[in-house]
Amino acid sequence: MKVREFWLNSKQEVIVKIVREILLLFKVEVVADETADYAGLSVENRVIPGEPLRVSTRMVLKDFHGAKHIYVRSSKRQPDEREAAGIHRMIKRNLYDIFREELGEPAAPWGILHGVRPTKIVHRWIRSHLTEHEIMHRLLDDYRASPGKAELITHMAFRQLPFLETSDEKTVSIYVGIPFCMTRCLYCSFPSNLLPTEDKLRDFLEILRKDIAAARESVERYGFHVQNIYVGGGTPTSLPDIFFAEMLEMVYNAFYEPHIVEFTVEAGRPDSMSEAKIACMKRFGVTRVSVNPQTMQERTLRRIGRHHTPEDIVRMFRALREAGSFQINMDLILGLPGETVEDVADTMEQVLALQPDDITLHALALKRGSRLKMNLEAYELPGDDETRRMSETAMRYIADAGMQPYYLYRQGYMSGQLENIGCCRKGAEGMYNIQIMGERQTILGIGGAFQDGGVVFGLVAEVHHEGGV
Repeated sequence: MKVREFWLNSKQEVIVKIVREILLLFKVEVVADETADYAGLSVENRVIPGEPLRVSTRMVLKDFHGAKHIYVRSSKRQPDEREAAGIHRMIKRNLYDIFREELGEPAAPWGILHGVRPTKIVHRWIRSHLTEHEIMHRLLDDYRASPGKAELITHMAFRQLPFLETSDEKTVSIYVGIPFCMTRCLYCSFPSNLLPTEDKLRDFLEILRKDIAAARESVERYGFHVQNIYVGGGTPTSLPDIFFAEMLEMVYNAFYEPHIVEFTVEAGRPDSMSEAKIACMKRFGVTRVSVNPQTMQERTLRRIGRHHTPEDIVRMFRALREAGSFQINMDLILGLPGETVEDVADTMEQVLALQPDDITLHALALKRGSRLKMNLEAYELPGDDETRRMSETAMRYIADAGMQPYYLYRQGYMSGQLENIGCCRKGAEGMYNIQIMGERQTILGIGGAFQDGGVVFGLVAEVHHEGGV
């Protein structure tokens, strides 16, 4: 739907944001040319005091002949909702219902659940002693989630409980960001950079050494216990062998303890891997490695800027398996340019033949700053319905392989209005993944960004544990 003018009876930033979310969900655009379908669209939200508190939403569409089409919906706050949160939810649900019931727009898989971590809502209800049935009903009714998504995150949240309960206010995880890659992928918007000269890498490692020391001092000062270490990026293994070994040794010496549950390195892509790096990871106690093909379709790999083949991925995977007892995660992306459901099925068959421990399915997200976003007209992207069929196909393969979902998160502008979801064999759950998405543990993030002319680097401590420092 395209409208010439849009009006909202509030300038509050959060109200503007949540109304915009619903308009984006149903692809409403404000245009200043003759392509507009309506002369104007207005939204008026009114809070009605009382017990329970209610919100009434009035939406008006004005056509070019002066006729007005008026739609009204009302919702009530739940007894356990904070007032502000309840008002925001009711505004979103009212608008969602108008578009669905009055204008005939298709349902969205997640309804009005737009947050990054939807399982957090379920965990809050679990702590309030709601039953599984009551939680499912709240997701369906309060948030208009589809039955499939409501069941997914409800079961997932209960599955996560024993992992989340391993953490307390003194338990932390460590994230080390290495902001370099061999090439920049078409869809990438991360603050990563092509691998610089050795002189600049030396500068980077010297600053990294100081920040690791500062983080270690914080761990000791507050009496923290490190549960997980995660080295991500970028692509950490894009570092030359000698620099990679130096970086990993610094991390190991600062944070590794016998009770560490998980030590992960994102290896990413085969053009960054070597026998020396595999031996280094084994020597310094790495337990989990990410191998991220994104797809096993060679034409797509070339299109997205990857300088390797599916056969290279297979060789890298087998080398890791032969080297030791690493758990191996593989990342795939659904909705890549030019791909079909049949391509996804072929990719799943090739990946599952390797018997990875964990597969994360990402829905393509169109992010500002990516080459893809800036040149959309040059690429043929699968539509939302096609991407959803891709997801359904991939999840059937996951289920047939005996894997089950254990964590997920969402981003803006995701193809098919889907999610990123991690699935694994029993016993291969990624503890760090569960903890960072649960936001009930402190994560000490040692992050870096590289710019022309020098290094921009600094320690960032993200406090996620309830009542933490």
